[in-house]
Amino acid sequence: MSWLKLSFQNSNSPLMEQLIFFHDHTIFIIIMIMLMISYMMMFIIKNKYINIKISENQLIELIWTTIPPIMLIFIALPSLHLLYLMDEIKTPLLTIKIFGHQWFWSYEYSDFYNIEFESYMINNLNKENFRLIEVDNKTILPFKINIRLLISSEDVIHSWTIPSLAIKMDAIPGRMNQINLFMNRPGMFFGQCSEICGINHSFMPIQIESITLNKFIYWIKNF
Repeated sequence: MSWLKLSFQNSNSPLMEQLIFFHDHTIFIIIMIMLMISYMMMFIIKNKYINIKISENQLIELIWTTIPPIMLIFIALPSLHLLYLMDEIKTPLLTIKIFGHQWFWSYEYSDFYNIEFESYMINNLNKENFRLIEVDNKTILPFKINIRLLISSEDVIHSWTIPSLAIKMDAIPGRMNQINLFMNRPGMFFGQCSEICGINHSFMPIQIESITLNKFIYWIKNF
């Protein structure tokens, strides 16, 4: 359980790990700014007299003019680096087509013949199922393999999102967006549509099961 439920989900991709590092890096800079401004405000409040050396000091004005751009540079450079990493598409070994519908997802394994299915939310609730995020047909994918996801929509704009994998891609009708997926370990990972797409927007979850390559090949043969 996350501390006070304010932390990120445990990462399962190199990109999510880098995003968490960038978040911690940015939060550290923000805390330093907050402490410095708080100290200056307390100093000014306690000072009952106007200090000419502070109000008319060009050196101080130069310092508080140059420090903010420097801080922004330390935030912008890793941010731009991450943006380019998110758009980078490495040579994929597997391609999956994903289509959003009102209100479910459909999947097509383009590298294999006649492997496609629809994924709906499970309505029945029992102790084995997670409420509102369990689906009838899970998306089975191997880990430690570069996977290309082609995402589109059949009706309105949706958004295919898996927080633990740092993936959020809009599904737009008439347009095929692509994104790279790489998972570090096996497990079960959940997501939801992140674009308000209609009355049942909150009832189209995403469930990925990450397995070994041998088990994935066995699943493909017995689909």
